[in-house]
Amino acid sequence: MNPIRVKITILNLQNRIPVAPEKIKTTVNKVLSSEGTRRKGEITLLFCDDRKIRELNREFLGKRGATDVIAFNLSEKGEDKLAADIAVSAQAAERNARIFRTSPLYELHLYVAHGVLHILGYDDRKAKDTAVMREKEETIMASLRLSQDANHVHS
Repeated sequence: MNPIRVKITILNLQNRIPVAPEKIKTTVNKVLSSEGTRRKGEITLLFCDDRKIRELNREFLGKRGATDVIAFNLSEKGEDKLAADIAVSAQAAERNARIFRTSPLYELHLYVAHGVLHILGYDDRKAKDTAVMREKEETIMASLRLSQDANHVHS
């Protein structure tokens, strides 16, 4: 019996990295279950390019430039229902995969996990908080068994 009752909608506006909806949903559900959330609701994931995420970053956060992931918690204060939009840049995943010697697909799933953790209330503005998020991300990513190998071809 799956205690997670969150509708996950995926919008893929990029063609750089193949997005397998069921695998993305597994990543979201791993984060939710690892955090023990029982909340109902909906999460929409947008996979896009740098141009689109730069636009969202400027319009909604007042920041310049592209980023890897933006998470919008749309839940009402005090409400037990989960509502969120998460935007992920496939171009950032490709860039960071080269830098960190991982695969673009691994980075894409990492950004999904990172975004969901933000929605659940985690922050990474302070070093101590960043360390907590990184530890949670590592645990989640290990449980997904996605190859970090940059030369690994994903199916």
